[in-house]
Amino acid sequence: MSLTDPVLLAVGLLIAAGLAWAAVVAGRRRTAALTAAGVAAGGTGRGRAGVWLTIAGLAVLALAVAGPSATVPVSHASGTVILAVDVSGSMAATDVAPSRLDAAKRAALSFIAAQPASVDIGVVAFQQGGLEAALPTADHATTSAAVQRLKTGGGTSLGDAILASLSAITHRTVAIGRDGSLPDIGYWPSATIVLLSDGQDGGSDSAAGSAGSAAASADSDPAAAVAQKAGVHIDTVGVGTTGGTTVEVGGYHLFTALNQATLTSISQATGGSYRPASDASELDGIASSINLRLTVTNEPLPLAGAFIALALALLAAGAVLTVTRTGRLV
Repeated sequence: MSLTDPVLLAVGLLIAAGLAWAAVVAGRRRTAALTAAGVAAGGTGRGRAGVWLTIAGLAVLALAVAGPSATVPVSHASGTVILAVDVSGSMAATDVAPSRLDAAKRAALSFIAAQPASVDIGVVAFQQGGLEAALPTADHATTSAAVQRLKTGGGTSLGDAILASLSAITHRTVAIGRDGSLPDIGYWPSATIVLLSDGQDGGSDSAAGSAGSAAASADSDPAAAVAQKAGVHIDTVGVGTTGGTTVEVGGYHLFTALNQATLTSISQATGGSYRPASDASELDGIASSINLRLTVTNEPLPLAGAFIALALALLAAGAVLTVTRTGRLV
């Protein structure tokens, strides 16, 4: 327990101690006088109890005036969330109406609206190389506007998207060393990356075959390892259908389908979770239900009210006993 003004407590306790000393002296004198007069002093107990309850009430009141408070742990959603939204050419596919990107944007906006002001939210739109759209901020209106501006174009690199998101979290450039070494970016346990993508990877939207998946593993695994080492969870949301569809990119008609394996691998590597979705309404529900990391902070709990209530109870009890014994309040 801590006190806002311990001086007031010291003054109050000195006053209470002075009153206690005066009560003891007065009691002894009264007892001596009654004894000298040949009167038994045993009937004064109720009156003395009233005095002592009154003094105790004053002491407790002095403690209340000093502003006592206790520190209690409080859990709440806080920290930083980066919405990493895939804006590659394959996200123009319409197997999720009206398109994968439009559905992802709607889900992202729903997620932003569901978060408390204690959560800073940023946006990373990732094509090849990762494009930071908005730094993390408590101004969720700014974040929503950044999401609404997103348009498709370019290729996809999930690894670069993760690194760009980590750069937004740490406010410094995060990159894999040329020798493949992983950077040490510190520990960020209250940060989360929510990656909305169809899982197509490899830096281009050829989006077909196992070659794309192999490139995905080689590209995204080191970036996910950096996030895992820093304590950053990555929750992935699959946008699209496993049945897939064709999309026109650069004049070519390419087949594209949801790559659940890549997105699942990324989330599992960082302690996050993968959520598949095959339509826009399901995406809305998934994005809104993502559980953020709970941060425990120590916050002061004022105790003055409780001590004032106790003091009033003691003073009232002392007054009742005094009136019952003497017929006078003072």
